[in-house]
Amino acid sequence: MSAMSSAPPPPSTAADPVEVRPGRSPHPSAGRRRPLAVAVVALLALLALSGCTRVNAGLAVQPDDTVNGDIVIATPDGAPGGKGPQLTIPPELADDVELTPYDEDGYIGSTVRFSGLTFEQLSRLSSIGGVAGGRADLQMRRVGGRIAVQGRADLTTVAVDRADFQLKISFPGEVVETNGEADGGTVSWQFTPGEVGQITASVASTDPNAPSTLGWTLFLGLLVAVAGGAAVVLARRNRNPPVHS
Repeated sequence: MSAMSSAPPPPSTAADPVEVRPGRSPHPSAGRRRPLAVAVVALLALLALSGCTRVNAGLAVQPDDTVNGDIVIATPDGAPGGKGPQLTIPPELADDVELTPYDEDGYIGSTVRFSGLTFEQLSRLSSIGGVAGGRADLQMRRVGGRIAVQGRADLTTVAVDRADFQLKISFPGEVVETNGEADGGTVSWQFTPGEVGQITASVASTDPNAPSTLGWTLFLGLLVAVAGGAAVVLARRNRNPPVHS
């Protein structure tokens, strides 16, 4: 997040979102691996009660419809409390989510790191900030060969002073349509405090639970081979009819 230089950098009011690449190896995770429709609530507005906040989320959707990610949740170093937001991980996700200290650019808080979560498990992270949900929502649905993404980040109660809200999602497929900034299979959104930001994307991605076509291909190939062999036998018989005495 911080750039390397020979002199101390000037104070910064924004940071690049944490990027998580789709190839990252997931930890084993409990729960179903076949989510159909899920909601991720308050990922980008967990700290809406505090004007000076940083919430940078970097998510990577895997080919098996699980998610890896890093979410930075922080407040200015001089904010009341002096330790940043106090986060509580839901007990059922304790083995799948890791909290590490965050201290950069005058912000302190935590980085929430996870891998191998289903969409449904990801939605349970809405409670980690200890504030009322409903300020933001993100819905992901598997619709055949596509992943549909829709949501919004309501930051109308967030002051503009040093506020930094960003979301980046990497997908295992081609981004067909989005209102974010697309770069290959990755889409980025940067939200403006005091406004409601919309989130939409449609991604072409193979359904991991779709029946494999390999079996049908082999079966059809076998049928063609059998039919071809039968045709050869019949042709030989027709060329050499039996001789009757």
